[in-house]
Amino acid sequence: MSAVRERAPADSPALDGRIAAVEWNAVGAALDADGVAVIPGLLSAAEAKQLAAAYDEPGRFRSRVVMQRHRFGRGEYQYFAYPLPPLVQELRERMYAQLAPLANRWAERLATGTSFPPQLDAFLRRCHAAGQRRPTPLLLRYGEGDYNCLHQDLYGAHVFPLQVVILLSEPGSDFDGGELVLVEQRPRAQSIARVIALGRGDAAIIATHDRPQQGARGWYRVNLRHGVSRVHRGRRCTAGIIFHDAASASADLLDA
Repeated sequence: MSAVRERAPADSPALDGRIAAVEWNAVGAALDADGVAVIPGLLSAAEAKQLAAAYDEPGRFRSRVVMQRHRFGRGEYQYFAYPLPPLVQELRERMYAQLAPLANRWAERLATGTSFPPQLDAFLRRCHAAGQRRPTPLLLRYGEGDYNCLHQDLYGAHVFPLQVVILLSEPGSDFDGGELVLVEQRPRAQSIARVIALGRGDAAIIATHDRPQQGARGWYRVNLRHGVSRVHRGRRCTAGIIFHDAASASADLLDA
């Protein structure tokens, strides 16, 4: 796994320009190989701080989950309500448009019979027609001793195969520990764990649940879960950009 863009300078262009500047062919190659690709500095420090601060703003969220109540780990997260904050909406729309071709390539390789439209609004209409109407972008907050168990963010029958995790805190300054962890379960083989090092504003694009892997007899499916290792000090905040919506309130608590 490798970064697919140099870290943005302090006077970096607007978000749409940063997304357009990403080497998306390299993103696809990294995701094909490892199920994860890192984009350094997708958000500026100011944007990351602003988004992290939204956690304490009333009225922005539709639900709050305390992880230890459900044996998900320790810490908490909140799902945004519609309408999403402009920054989150822009991330969701523009990242989806870039990732939809890769999602279709994966669907073809796995012969799922699913295709994804080129724009997010068309995909969400499909979700909403099936009863998946609850927005899933979220903010997560961890304190000392907190962690997130390995899981998958599914929420219903319609699942986009990729999602984005953005670190909003500065490691080594705001917190220590709390690394993003991916575990890939391969058929008839031992699992592979990867620890993903991120800085504030960095984005990790990860497989939501599985990805295609080429073998001697063609393409086969490998399963991925993600989580967060224990935070040793301070506070860690991240944003999750999930592209499919949830079927119900109970779906928030049914991650695999």
